[in-house]
Amino acid sequence: MKESDLYLPLKKFLEAQGYEVKGEVKDCDVMAVRIKDNKDQELDEEPIIVEFKMSINLSVVLQAVDRLALSPRVYIGLPKQYKLASNRNRKRKILKLLKMLGLGLIIIDPTVNTGSVDVILEPKEYQPRKSKNKIKQHLKEFHTRVGDPNLGGASTMKGRVTAYRQRSLAIGEYLKENGATKASIVAEQIQEPKARDILYKNYYGWFVKESRGIYTITPQGIKGIADWQKQIS
Repeated sequence: MKESDLYLPLKKFLEAQGYEVKGEVKDCDVMAVRIKDNKDQELDEEPIIVEFKMSINLSVVLQAVDRLALSPRVYIGLPKQYKLASNRNRKRKILKLLKMLGLGLIIIDPTVNTGSVDVILEPKEYQPRKSKNKIKQHLKEFHTRVGDPNLGGASTMKGRVTAYRQRSLAIGEYLKENGATKASIVAEQIQEPKARDILYKNYYGWFVKESRGIYTITPQGIKGIADWQKQIS
């Protein structure tokens, strides 16, 4: 299959809606216009521009962005045989990117006799919806984290020093030095109001409950603290 195989099904689809369609108009794969019945060739609306590619990639996205200088109604045309993404989350991100850029997406199946065209996404101005909860979480992490222990761009989630891990390290250090201690005393001594919750949930497996309200550190916790101290220092 070639990119040109996508042209005739799309041409028929647009002509059925009253457009005059032409291929390879200067640097555009497809241009479709509705013209008023007058000598001045005044447009009823902005022209439609479609850029064909056999797969979604940076090249076609950049081409489509360039075409926005000609019209706000720019689409990327892909064959139906191409799988847009390997999983639903990636597909959602691709569509979100196209929305943010103000681009449309058309899926074309040239293998059927009449051709099949599905408009997946219409080009329009993107208005991002801000997530108050997410920005609140990010700011909380920013303000509660002590210092700047991570090298931006270098760490993974597993190897990232978070505010929660810093709190767990402080609790572990206290228990390593003082032995089994009541959670309320740990909270008071290291001034950590979340100490009881951290000990109870034991997210990293560093702590163990010896008796009611009393916790101590595990061998895994001692090793974990030592490993993280090497990374932070």
